[in-house]
Amino acid sequence: MHSQDKAHSQVYAQARNWLLDFPDTVEDFPFGPEVAVFKVKGKMFATLSLGKATPSANTHIASINDVQASDECTKGCSKEDSNECSKKYWMNLKCDPHEAVMLRDVFSAVIPGYHMNKQHWNTVILDGSLPAGELQRMIKHSFMLVVNKLPKKAQVSILLHL
Repeated sequence: MHSQDKAHSQVYAQARNWLLDFPDTVEDFPFGPEVAVFKVKGKMFATLSLGKATPSANTHIASINDVQASDECTKGCSKEDSNECSKKYWMNLKCDPHEAVMLRDVFSAVIPGYHMNKQHWNTVILDGSLPAGELQRMIKHSFMLVVNKLPKKAQVSILLHL
């Protein structure tokens, strides 16, 4: 395994561990083996995948906004580097609409949610530019947005374990 591939594997493993650290979190693959979906009590709060998804027979065709979002990753890459850009892991996280816009303005690795409602979701490109503490805060925010919409009984059982 190349050192770069090993680093990519470590990024994925760390992000996956942070997501699975939350109580009642389940990892699922409803969109195929390339996209891990993380749910709490059956409700999605994050996805984790390698590179930009490309439309295929098994996925819906990308909207104009999705193409623009994927271009955000590759805009700083030369043709030789564009393949490397698509090897970065992407994480979709639920977000408060006002905070979502602010995060996109502050961090170049945060773009509108790829294949998601861009008002309520951000895509985070795991390229190492976002501080780990900020990523963990964003993951927790996404988790809590979903938990706060659950029935009170489910909320209490989760919050007791945080």
